[in-house]
Amino acid sequence: MSEIQLLPQVREFLQRDHAHFIDGQYRASADGARLPIIDPANGQVIAQVAGAGEADIAAAIASARTSFTGSWAETSPYQRGMILNRLADLIEANGEELAQLETLCSGKSIHLSRMFEVGQSAAFLRYYAGWATKINGETMSPSFPSVAGERYTAFTRREPVGVVAGIVPWNFSVMIGVWKIAAALVTGCTLVLKPSEFTPLTLLRLAELAIEAGIPAGALNVLNGTGEVGAKLIEHPNVAKVSFTGSVPTGLKVGQSAMAANLTRVTLELGGKNAAALLPDADIDAAVAGLIQTGYVHQGQVCAAPERIYVHRSRLEETLAKFAAALQGMNIGSPLDESVQFGPLANKPQFDKVVQYLQLAGAESQVVCGGKALARPGYFVEPTVVLARSPQDRLLHEETFGPILCVLPYDEVEQLPAFINDSPFGLTASIWTNDLSRALRLIPQIEAGTVYVNMHTFLDPSVPFGGIKASGTGREFGSAFIDDYTELKSVMIRY
Repeated sequence: MSEIQLLPQVREFLQRDHAHFIDGQYRASADGARLPIIDPANGQVIAQVAGAGEADIAAAIASARTSFTGSWAETSPYQRGMILNRLADLIEANGEELAQLETLCSGKSIHLSRMFEVGQSAAFLRYYAGWATKINGETMSPSFPSVAGERYTAFTRREPVGVVAGIVPWNFSVMIGVWKIAAALVTGCTLVLKPSEFTPLTLLRLAELAIEAGIPAGALNVLNGTGEVGAKLIEHPNVAKVSFTGSVPTGLKVGQSAMAANLTRVTLELGGKNAAALLPDADIDAAVAGLIQTGYVHQGQVCAAPERIYVHRSRLEETLAKFAAALQGMNIGSPLDESVQFGPLANKPQFDKVVQYLQLAGAESQVVCGGKALARPGYFVEPTVVLARSPQDRLLHEETFGPILCVLPYDEVEQLPAFINDSPFGLTASIWTNDLSRALRLIPQIEAGTVYVNMHTFLDPSVPFGGIKASGTGREFGSAFIDDYTELKSVMIRY
């Protein structure tokens, strides 16, 4: 086993004096703060970026506002779509560089970085590009009575809201960043993007590619920094919309701040404690394989991933044995090693949080397999399955955002809606069965933004995605995103 060789351009990029991308070019920070970028596979500092200060934030928003009323407003819908398609081409052409940068920052498997951060980002961009020429209003015939022969007509327009503040998490920085970039730009908005302080490098490189693709200076800006930078963006009077992806506690603060600032529009895509229900007739081999694929992808650091598994008591021992057999043979190691199946957690705070939950699992639940941090450099833990002692087990209710699946047996299918809905979250859920009639009867009873059958976690740009309850507000993808990035203006004419 050996790691892939880093590209020369990746090594060169890591050595740069990274700052902010404002008005089409890099801008040295007005603030002297520096943030280290750490490789989670070994705990070593691989780069540094400048943190944004008040002057940097003001400059980025001013640049976005100027482009919104100028260069981007003057770009036709057709041209916007063409530019986004060119950016998709450039993402693919520079895919290995982006994938390596992302893996170095986030600990994501190089396979996953290539497939999702590159491949799916390009696919989503092309989907959004297709909407550029299809954002339409309606015509209406008012029913006002005519007094002197006059007539009336009316129509609606979809107009971009303005400057968008996009706040991106560390787990899928390129792909989630692209969702925000594409939604804003295709509707005619401009944006200021704030990556996580743990994973800013790939979005800085993407901003360079955006200029190469033809996105005008100022339409896309990138600010580095901690959560304080995001908070100042949200509160700025020239920010018309906030799009935030991240944790529930932070999301609640973001929503409250946005409303208090100026009744600012907000889309919140937050966390989940997502349930998977294995019905008595489920194909256990297929269910276990599917839940391992989706529950442990990127070490479980996926908001839509399953964390709590409900298994009919008659299939419990079989299910646990198959989980244990599959996980015990999993190859753990460097995410740059193409033979490795399971890498490190993304950063030290996340590692510390997951270790606390592993300790809780050992104290309050029955550990079926895994359950330990690994004594090696970097932020490694074992993929873990635990058996809950009761429906009140904390690991059935608290989001770990890590590689811990908690299993609870049930006796009757009729219990499942109550079990699944016993959560403040409502992002995703899945049903595993060959009985389509039973699945279709369960779906309306489940409180979740997305319900999967015999699958979990997968996203498609044509299918709206988002949560209910504490898992968020608003929707990404499909045509649903258009409502969140445009104002509906009514026009009435008397003639």
